[in-house]
Amino acid sequence: MAYSQGFSPHPKVSWVGAAPTGVASEAEYVEVSVVDRVDPEALRTALDAVLPPGLDVLEVVQSAGGTLPERIEASAWRVELPGVSPEELTEAVTALMGSASVEVERLTKDGKKIVDVRPAIVSAEVEAWTGTHSSDAGHDARDLSQPCGILMTVVRQTTPTVRPDDVLSALRVVADLVPPVPAKATRMAQGRLDDEGGLVDPLALDRAAEV
Repeated sequence: MAYSQGFSPHPKVSWVGAAPTGVASEAEYVEVSVVDRVDPEALRTALDAVLPPGLDVLEVVQSAGGTLPERIEASAWRVELPGVSPEELTEAVTALMGSASVEVERLTKDGKKIVDVRPAIVSAEVEAWTGTHSSDAGHDARDLSQPCGILMTVVRQTTPTVRPDDVLSALRVVADLVPPVPAKATRMAQGRLDDEGGLVDPLALDRAAEV
């Protein structure tokens, strides 16, 4: 592994757009600099072997040039809202997307801050109910007898960062939507935005270069 220079060298490892505390993720990316070229699959196996259960390295590719931050500008989130019907959530989302500006209050280490979250929200839709929560296989199974609205939203990685809980706060502002129990947010993808507002796989160029 490559290290930085100076009196206190550090491994050259860089997380890109790390998920905020308290959310799940299926799409985290990290850059690791090495001194000598290594087999990507061997590196994936070695890293995966030392991580705790539940943290899995799915793929390692050799960079074809450029950096990951250049290829990531937005995240796709799935937010489950137990106790909120899809119809109620749809009304709130329509109000949110129809607003030009939605300011929410966020508590930071420097005190309270007002953030306009609307410009960062690229899209927001209510997913059809499938009868199964993504958390069923985890440790916090939901009560399936209750309604559950599922919000699918794409959010730009702006400064300051707009987090899933900020989007939920915006729904409360525009539609007084307050879930009776905590929502569960999961990041499903990261990448650059295409012309339709979807996300381009940030590793696609690297895979193509390996062929």
